[in-house]
Amino acid sequence: MRPSAPQTHPWFPLEERPACCVPKPFIEVEQLSLRYHQTPAFHDVTLSINLGCITALVGPSGCGKTSFLTCLNRLTDLIAGCHVSGRILIDHMDVLAHSTDVIQLRRRIGMIFQKPNPFPLSVRRNLEFPLREHGVRDQKQVAQTIETVLHDVGLWDEVKDRLDSPALALSGGQQQRLCIARALALSPEMLLMDEPCSALDPLSSGVVEDLIVSLRGRYTILIVTHNLAQARRIADYAALFWVQNGTGRLIEAGTAKQIFEEPRDPLTAAYISGMRG
Repeated sequence: MRPSAPQTHPWFPLEERPACCVPKPFIEVEQLSLRYHQTPAFHDVTLSINLGCITALVGPSGCGKTSFLTCLNRLTDLIAGCHVSGRILIDHMDVLAHSTDVIQLRRRIGMIFQKPNPFPLSVRRNLEFPLREHGVRDQKQVAQTIETVLHDVGLWDEVKDRLDSPALALSGGQQQRLCIARALALSPEMLLMDEPCSALDPLSSGVVEDLIVSLRGRYTILIVTHNLAQARRIADYAALFWVQNGTGRLIEAGTAKQIFEEPRDPLTAAYISGMRG
């Protein structure tokens, strides 16, 4: 059984991040490149994503951050003309190997998109659907899982009396938390988040940020964000992508403290200070 969420979710100062963030790679990416037909999205990225930590990908639009995310659970397989090369290792499993079970891979690595995308079904059915698709048939187990994940995202008290109401009737922030709950229902090890707050109002964005912080240590989280203040508030590690010679490149990666306070690359320093990007 997964541990319960903490009662408070502070934004830890960069120098006071919890012990769960001791580096232990969960995903190791080696010389990864992606192109759509003949157009490169990013090239030669080598990066480790540490277990139980929040890693933020930052950089201007069009530098390959979202494309990088989609490689990790092979959503790239669904895109015609997409070609990926390099290696992605998860616990020594080769993600890109033909023998890899992609369905199980996506169960291990959930995806949260920029715009909330609940199914046009009830709140309950949104959470039942992935469970039944993955073979969970026991009604008691389904009901318990639904209640647990709604508690995990702070939605239970808000929706427990309207589980059979349309999910699309929820507010934008509630819809995004429901989408996170839907991903959590499958007990993933990692969450990929593509600008999960960008379509939300400031209040809802703050609620989702608190939720993301509360998941630190229980899940490995990789988040794309254009909001540098958000990345600084919540991330343990950060990586800067940029476009060089027409393709995305990883410029610098390190702890959030190092990236935001002592960047080594002049381009990183210019971007963090607002002089570039």
